[in-house]
Amino acid sequence: MRISELTRIADDAWEVPRKGIMRVPGRIFADRRLLEDMEDTVLTQVKNVASLPGIVTASLAMPDAHSGYGFPIGGVAAFDPDEGVVSAGGVGFDIACGVRTLVTNLEATDVAPMAEHLADALFSRIPAGVGSTGGIRLGARELDAMLEGGAVWAVSRGFGEKADLEHMEEHGRMDGALPEMVSEAAKKRQEDQVGTLGAGNHYLEVQVVDEIFDETTARTYGLSRGRVLVSIHCGSRGLGHQIGTDYLDRMRKRAARLGLSFPDQELAHAPIASDLGRQYLGAMRAGINAALANRQVLTHLVREVFGDLFPGSRLDLLYDVSHNTCKAETHLVDQTPQTLFVHRKGATRSFGPGHPALPAWLGQAGQPVLVGGSMGTCSYILSGAAASEHLSFGSACHGAGRQFSRKQAVKRFRPQTVMEEMARLGVAVRVHDFRGLSEEAPGAYKNIEAVVETTRHVGLASKTARVRPLACVKG
Repeated sequence: MRISELTRIADDAWEVPRKGIMRVPGRIFADRRLLEDMEDTVLTQVKNVASLPGIVTASLAMPDAHSGYGFPIGGVAAFDPDEGVVSAGGVGFDIACGVRTLVTNLEATDVAPMAEHLADALFSRIPAGVGSTGGIRLGARELDAMLEGGAVWAVSRGFGEKADLEHMEEHGRMDGALPEMVSEAAKKRQEDQVGTLGAGNHYLEVQVVDEIFDETTARTYGLSRGRVLVSIHCGSRGLGHQIGTDYLDRMRKRAARLGLSFPDQELAHAPIASDLGRQYLGAMRAGINAALANRQVLTHLVREVFGDLFPGSRLDLLYDVSHNTCKAETHLVDQTPQTLFVHRKGATRSFGPGHPALPAWLGQAGQPVLVGGSMGTCSYILSGAAASEHLSFGSACHGAGRQFSRKQAVKRFRPQTVMEEMARLGVAVRVHDFRGLSEEAPGAYKNIEAVVETTRHVGLASKTARVRPLACVKG
């Protein structure tokens, strides 16, 4: 990245001065090495987002930021509801892609000897891969019920437990969903994809808690060293992608009719208060519910597999959090509470201890922030920090972030070499597409330790636990 264009404003915090069409400055949270390794495109995209109407305070990039479509992945931007806009590119095509983590009553000594067998069972039971379909097929009425009900719908249909709902953002159901604003093409793609993992960077990973950094918060989360966890990373599948495609096209056409222009066509947007803005928000919220329902059904399938292999096992939901959303939230602007529409694209909500939006069971612990590494490195469970409210609209990193594009990774990493490395590390990997092994090779990602340490140092989240993989299923 062109560091010469930035001003250092604090340790691991840099400002992009407001210039030209920018309405606010940009801010990038990164240590110097992470910053040097970021593409110049990230800087360009931070500037472009800063030019959007109604943006408040600054255009932000998290420590794991890399280039995306329009918005950087790892980008955060908040907009005034009256003057601001909503951007399909600012949410992304995998609406409500996110992570949920389950805490088992098993120890590593129970599971490690069975890792290969467990990987086979999960691979057989969990539909994954490009265009994967599951055993649930929804008719039109039931599909709309799912789009409106999210995980609440899934629980009502026997997938999981009612107690799960207290361990999710929005208690498992995003209000304001408008299934009628979702195209028939999008619905068609989703009718048999509920309860499927998908492909790309999505995964189901069996993990063990490797280190505890904060004993008090770890106890609240139910974590202890040696405890086995299961993390599920996926989103709204083909439906979310189609919603993004449909509305990005509509936003571009509307702009063309009105003679509007964008610094990047992927930043096409609509005023939040407009009909098109409200329609997109309604469709996007339906996409959020689809992702919540999807992860809930997958949770049910995972519990069944564990029940078969480990009789008496329990898998309690720690938390489910999305990292591709736009949500109306209350934040302080010049010390005054204000409703803002916060876009998080590859960024995780990170509300601090006692935040009114958090459930009572968290007590004085911050919101769990689930940060995925790669299948050959550690992942982290962080907790939201109070300082994130004024630093980043209550946001933090969502993962390691890509170091190399998928195309670059395929050229650099041979599937067989990656598989051999996973075996050496003791990780049982099952994959539907061996090209995906190259795309998702650990070396394709940034240093997760540097990303997490920067996140902690800046004050976006606090470190609670580190986990390492035992088995991983990928599309």
